[in-house]
Amino acid sequence: MKAVVKYDKGPGNVDYRDMPDPHCADDKVIIEIAHCGICGTDLHVYHDTFRNFPPVILGHEFSGKIVEIGKNITNVQIGDSYSVLGATAVQCGHCEYCESGEFMFCKNRRGMGHGVHGAFTKYATIRPNQLFAVPGSVPLEHAALVEPMAVAVHVVEEIAQFKLGDVVLLSGPGPIGLLCLKMLVAHGLQVIVAGTSEDSMRLDMAIKYGAETVVKVDQENLQEIVQEITNGKGVSLAIESAGAEVSVRNCMEALMPLGRYVQVGHFGKDLVLPWDLVAFRQLKVYGSVGYTKATWHRTMRILEQNAVDISDIITHRLALKDWRKGFDLMEEKKAIKILLNPS
Repeated sequence: MKAVVKYDKGPGNVDYRDMPDPHCADDKVIIEIAHCGICGTDLHVYHDTFRNFPPVILGHEFSGKIVEIGKNITNVQIGDSYSVLGATAVQCGHCEYCESGEFMFCKNRRGMGHGVHGAFTKYATIRPNQLFAVPGSVPLEHAALVEPMAVAVHVVEEIAQFKLGDVVLLSGPGPIGLLCLKMLVAHGLQVIVAGTSEDSMRLDMAIKYGAETVVKVDQENLQEIVQEITNGKGVSLAIESAGAEVSVRNCMEALMPLGRYVQVGHFGKDLVLPWDLVAFRQLKVYGSVGYTKATWHRTMRILEQNAVDISDIITHRLALKDWRKGFDLMEEKKAIKILLNPS
């Protein structure tokens, strides 16, 4: 089968090439992949700035149908449709984090697409406890986005704390940031979305998604705009999803006393920040990484109820062989979510 493969360590070293079809072990199933989204992590693996174990097939945001079942599996059927929790491809299963559902912190964990073979291909081998049944009302395209949607659900529903009437600053209009925006707007909150002039396309989409206003921080004074909108008080909640030092500074300076800050973006380096603001304004600082299994169940319910429309998050659909075009579109910030189709 054809696959997008990180074949060696180092920047680049990714190719579209033949790989062996997977073997169906007795305790696993084989999924025929319908759609797989391009994630920022895939770009980090491409640039070798995220831990990876080549040779490895990239991709971890996917959905598909079962085409083969191991002889020890009895609770699924061929043809059933699923979204797949790729982050738990390898886990110990018995540490305190696995047992509590916080599997992201298992020391043995490896995810699909960087730690083990992923879904930029036609078939993938999956454990049954990675499968989340797709409700009949949810298209397989949307089911491929459960993974990034679950990241946003974890941020907004399980980490951030807010009340009606709050004004929120969301800094970083990437795919995760814009999914967070959709969640916040669904709660009726006023959201200021900050980016740069390079984010123009995504900022335009943020307005369509319901943002109160958008700010290009390299052309406009974010703090003045925040003060105007909040009548000089500052925002109650700031969510940083850009993974940029200046973005963190902007969030912290925009927060009101007793405000709440949530870190979502990743940096890969140490930062220099006005950390005294945490004490002087008595800020509450939280981090958010990944999700839990409960988050995935919640996300599936949100999609089934159509409580948040994610259809317009998908801006491009490409054949798997055109993966490099998709990567370029993401690097140039000319797309939000791109789905690759192996067929």
